[in-house]
Amino acid sequence: MRADEGRERAGVRTEEPVTILTVAREAGVSKTTASDALRGSGRVSERTREAVAQVAERLGYVPNGSARHLRKASTGTIGLHVPEVLTRSSYYMSFVFGVVEQAARHDYDVTLITSGQRRSRPPRVDGLVLGDPLGGDPVVESLMATGLPTVSCERFPGSRQADGVVWSEHASMLGRLLDHLRESGASRPALIVAGDESDWAASVHRGYLEWCAAHGVVPLVRRVSFDASGDEVRAAARALLEAGGAHRGTEPGDHRAIDQGAEHGDDRSTDQEAAHRDGRSTSRGAERGNGRSISRDADQRPGGAVTLGNGGDGTLDGPVRAPAGAVALGRGGDGPLDALVCAPAGAATEVAPLLREAGVNVLLASCVDSAATRQSDPPITAIDLRPKEAGASCAELLFELLSGAAPVGTERVHPIELSIRASTRPRP
Repeated sequence: MRADEGRERAGVRTEEPVTILTVAREAGVSKTTASDALRGSGRVSERTREAVAQVAERLGYVPNGSARHLRKASTGTIGLHVPEVLTRSSYYMSFVFGVVEQAARHDYDVTLITSGQRRSRPPRVDGLVLGDPLGGDPVVESLMATGLPTVSCERFPGSRQADGVVWSEHASMLGRLLDHLRESGASRPALIVAGDESDWAASVHRGYLEWCAAHGVVPLVRRVSFDASGDEVRAAARALLEAGGAHRGTEPGDHRAIDQGAEHGDDRSTDQEAAHRDGRSTSRGAERGNGRSISRDADQRPGGAVTLGNGGDGTLDGPVRAPAGAVALGRGGDGPLDALVCAPAGAATEVAPLLREAGVNVLLASCVDSAATRQSDPPITAIDLRPKEAGASCAELLFELLSGAAPVGTERVHPIELSIRASTRPRP
């Protein structure tokens, strides 16, 4: 039955608004009982609650959100912060839509806050969602100091932690991706990672290093800024291809390096390769053979934030060692680079043309899926972070914190997926 038909049967003209009094009169209960029934509060029997809800639905009753928020001393708004440098990213746009849609289900509005907005007073909101907060961001620090209920997507790599956290198992998923590359014939994958400011980037880097150590593979890593340009990403890819001696063509015996004029058998290597071979630290002032693999104070919990080394080229605070008994894959753990994983959003689609032009036999994958990776030629294997669902999950946890349905310190795992495509299919 249409709402206007229900209103007519109840003797209400279609141009008149349906109020809680209308619902109460039609259901044969008091205004207070009708209100309690619809809000799920008060001492109302389940039978009465269902009867009132049916009447409200039949009449097309819509609660007055402003009045409800006023009674609860609420602003009716939550704040959403995303790093300003990332507001153009399709990932973060999807994340924003997820937050907004979930807020609308709770009759809330959303105020967008970016890192470019310096405030002298706290935002007028009931709570905050922080999308992948970056360490050292002064706006994030000030927001977390307001005392407002806060939920973050991934942990904040700083001294404070949000009241609730929604995080994903990026390290283990990166391991799954690398296993897939191994099954496709790659034995020496390299990584371009987005700095060390976020929990996500640190988790991806950690997952790569752990996989390399477990499989006796010498790591090849280049770090770029979190908002890296296409030029920066391509420069990092060229450096990796040169350092890794990537093969041209598809013949297994073709050992020509990517850099023009490089001689067959060139033993040049990155600082990480040297550290792997002789145990020397790649960080100035680090002690020989200290055995540290990722950070001085790495959080060992799944998804925990870690702090990576300070080298702009991706070198670490200490050597990366394979565990005892580890067996090198294929041509050897320090063989030619034959796969490239791009962590920053959009990086893989920037690198794909470079690989084609160079004529190298390198599998390509991305840590962030998008329309561009799906539509690339060939389509690029990627990790689907499901950003819209992540945004909705963060918003829902915030509303549970606001209502008391979830305790402070609640953490939830957001599932992510691996989408395998043609860019990592085994070479003929």
